[in-house]
Amino acid sequence: MCTGKCSKVIAIPLYVLALVSVICNIMAFFPDFKTEFTTADKDGVSRLTKEVPYMGGLIGGGIMVLIPAIHIHLTSTKGCCANRCGMFLSIGFGAVGVAGALYSLTVAALAMANGPTCLWANPKFPTGPVWGEPFANSTGSYLGDRELWKVCTLPKNVVEFNVGLFSTLLVAGSLELVLCAIQMVNGLFGCLCGTCGGKEVRSE
Repeated sequence: MCTGKCSKVIAIPLYVLALVSVICNIMAFFPDFKTEFTTADKDGVSRLTKEVPYMGGLIGGGIMVLIPAIHIHLTSTKGCCANRCGMFLSIGFGAVGVAGALYSLTVAALAMANGPTCLWANPKFPTGPVWGEPFANSTGSYLGDRELWKVCTLPKNVVEFNVGLFSTLLVAGSLELVLCAIQMVNGLFGCLCGTCGGKEVRSE
């Protein structure tokens, strides 16, 4: 396969994965699909999972992958970027995409390990349920015990909500990482060998 065509095959999935990452990150701001949890409670305690504001899916898996995807796609068309210089630049853009995917993966992995912020009955506060992270010290072991998820009373089904979104971000980030890394190699070959976008005219 020509390097130009390979770029197109890489770019199109990156568009989809970037969109999925952005949507997941935006949805994470609204647990139980409600806006009331985006603000702090009366004591000033945040009711959002602490990794959500880092916007790993929006910034890392979204913007930092979408911009490289656009350039990578341009190298597959008969335009200004479909040449050795464009392929050389795609190596740098691919590196940006790798960095973005790694950022998204890191944030999602931390969110999965620490668990969500929710209203739960903390034994240290006998006065009643408080907002906090009941699974923060579990190193992710809570994921295998669905009975533990019931300690979170608000937002409703927040553990399932977070696991679904952040596991999707993990998968999307992993695929973005692989595709951008492949493009770095593809860009190197394109820089050395050309894009095969058209017949080269050689002077005899």
